[in-house]
Amino acid sequence: MPAVTATLRHCQVRIRGIVQGVGFRPFVYRLAQEFNLCGSVLNNTQGVTIHFQGDPLAVEHCLAKLTTSPPPLARIDKVHITELAHNQSLHDFAILPSEVFKQTSSVVISPDMATCPDCIVDIKNPTSRFYRYPFTNCTNCGPRYSIIRQLPYDRPFTSMAPFAMCAQCQAEYQDPGNRRYHAQPISCPQCGPQLSFRSNSGALLSSSEAALTEAITVLNRGHIIAVKGLGGFHLLCDATNTQAVARLRQHKRRLRKPFAVMVPDEQSARKIVTASDMEWQQLTSVQRPVVLLRKRARPTQELAANLAPDLDHLGLFLPYTPLHLLLLEGLGKPVVATSANISGEPIITDGQEIVDRLGHVIDGMLDNDRDIVHAVEDSVVQVIDDLPMVLRAGRGFAPLTLPLPEPVACPTLAVGAQQKNSVAFEQQVIVSPYLGDLHSLSSEQHFRQTCASLMQMYRCKPRVITHDLHPDYIATRFAKTLPGKQVPVQHHYAHVLSQLAVNNSIETVLGFAFDGTGLGDDGDIWGSEAFMASPYSYQRIASLKPFTLIGADRAVQDPTRTLLALMFERYSLQEIIAMNLPALQKIDPVWINNLHRLWTSGASCLQTSSAGRLFDAVARLLGLIDNAPFEGEAGMRLASVAETSANRDDLRFELPLYQYNNRQLWDTLSLWQQVVEATLASPLNERRIGAIAAAFIEALAHAIATLARQQQQTPTVRIALCGGVFQNRLLYTLCYRKLARHGLPVLSSYPLPVNDGGIALGQLWYAIQNDDSVIGDNFVDKLR
Repeated sequence: MPAVTATLRHCQVRIRGIVQGVGFRPFVYRLAQEFNLCGSVLNNTQGVTIHFQGDPLAVEHCLAKLTTSPPPLARIDKVHITELAHNQSLHDFAILPSEVFKQTSSVVISPDMATCPDCIVDIKNPTSRFYRYPFTNCTNCGPRYSIIRQLPYDRPFTSMAPFAMCAQCQAEYQDPGNRRYHAQPISCPQCGPQLSFRSNSGALLSSSEAALTEAITVLNRGHIIAVKGLGGFHLLCDATNTQAVARLRQHKRRLRKPFAVMVPDEQSARKIVTASDMEWQQLTSVQRPVVLLRKRARPTQELAANLAPDLDHLGLFLPYTPLHLLLLEGLGKPVVATSANISGEPIITDGQEIVDRLGHVIDGMLDNDRDIVHAVEDSVVQVIDDLPMVLRAGRGFAPLTLPLPEPVACPTLAVGAQQKNSVAFEQQVIVSPYLGDLHSLSSEQHFRQTCASLMQMYRCKPRVITHDLHPDYIATRFAKTLPGKQVPVQHHYAHVLSQLAVNNSIETVLGFAFDGTGLGDDGDIWGSEAFMASPYSYQRIASLKPFTLIGADRAVQDPTRTLLALMFERYSLQEIIAMNLPALQKIDPVWINNLHRLWTSGASCLQTSSAGRLFDAVARLLGLIDNAPFEGEAGMRLASVAETSANRDDLRFELPLYQYNNRQLWDTLSLWQQVVEATLASPLNERRIGAIAAAFIEALAHAIATLARQQQQTPTVRIALCGGVFQNRLLYTLCYRKLARHGLPVLSSYPLPVNDGGIALGQLWYAIQNDDSVIGDNFVDKLR
């Protein structure tokens, strides 16, 4: 190391971002060695603090490489450099022990990441001590968030604490030149977690390699097993076995909703689906999400027909841990891999709970003795017009962190909405992984536990709590039990603000928020909103003309009610009966008459402008869905048949816009009447259904693009397309292309979900921008 002279430069470098648990300190150590610098690096509550001392040119080159070529999983959000006086006591470069976190932390926890190529080589190398070890990892891959109990991210504070390292693992852990230096989950067959295969009553049947072999044997027999992954258990069965898939559907109470399929490798995937370069890129990315891909017309690998019935896309993903890699390699064929839970409940993370709650479902369990601290679901992604769209932010994506120009002055918690819940808070904007729908006691407990653990981990005691307007949402009720200032934010406004937040913007945008439900300022249920919005205010410019939900929330689970409500708005009861609509042929006329009386009296009815409910009604009219559809089924089936048909009947529908008081309304009933008349004009064969679906979606896209052109200002106002309805790939594609043709840019939502999974971030963005106690003096100026 250099001798200290007057020509040396000494500086302190403070770095914020994803810089802990990703091999950042050994990376810095190697840079110091490369540039012959002395100093130190350590983890602390703000991220990483480095001291470099040496030749000024060498320091400059080292800083440049530090910021431009960080480790694969690192993300540098902010670098602050302070020049210091020479320190004559510095003679070498040291990695110092992490500071104990006793105050609010702005450290970013890395999500769990898929096994890296180097570790795959180790697993497949018979001469490696990691050969066929299911828990192999390094600083570039493996568990992070799912195993951490508290910060800093050091082994004693993770679920790896009970596993004492053997001498070889300890040597690699302490070697800054090794890629497993300070890899907190490092272990090997001699000292680490071990596999076990158990019966559905929990009895131990086999261990280690024998456990893996037995699991493969049971799957090959057509049985169902539970397998412990990074963030929870999956239920697995042979994806080529129709009877096994049918049995899994029955036990999960998941009659039609598509299952995700894990395939051994990309070559296997290519036998089943077709995809663009961007879609293959997403499938093989370090996040390893489930990616929705188009089924091949003539696949060379046959799968069970009941995996994703009547849909043109299938969710595929690749093995993301060494265990899944070895399991799929040994099996040699795809498997269904779905969350181990009863439909609608949180994913199960504990083997005993699998036995207690799903013992009647499974024929065996591939377990291990490393605890899962935080449950994390698989992420789900689709690609539209070469743009990735996250549908569920889980493993690999979350906790999702977004850097702010300055830390917030006042800790703030946003609790999200009722469905696809996530929570967001504080200093660097941290969005939790997907928590699911809050419709059960277990879901509510999971939501509360996640809030508590994140608050504890980050030493955060929120003084501002922001939530949805709806008073009966579980998240809202929870928020109101907390001390601090309460800040309600309208649901669809939060959707639009989430798009601003993920783009770190405070501009005014034209936002279209289309979804199933959200309480409006007027007490009605909104769901097709066009807003001119900024973080400070919004103006409701347009929506669908409201229609009636007969039975209120019951209409969500019974789309026949919505279909009939729209019919009642346009036709007499006698006209409806005389039409003999195919969708109503099996419906009791007495029941229709009773619903008509409810609709006439307004009893148990709500008004809604929900685009999601309109999709339900059209899909029900066309016979694509029945009662009790799964969430989003109407949109998925409409898009699937529409894309297949390419509208060969050349149908065209219009969605007129007219002035109503201080805003405009799209004429819902006019569009509905056109759909009904098209249904009656020709027999409802596959081609006709596809043509009507295509014309319906095209009419919505045309109406959105037309309004966007009418509302344009100088300079051009950017567009936000958000809410669960815009997960419909055909609607989003048509809108995006129509807007692009007119030079109207659309904000990217990546990596935030466009559905309710982004609501918490939108709520947080409103609180940050509108409460002087939350933001510092320079915050807004730095966003401009």
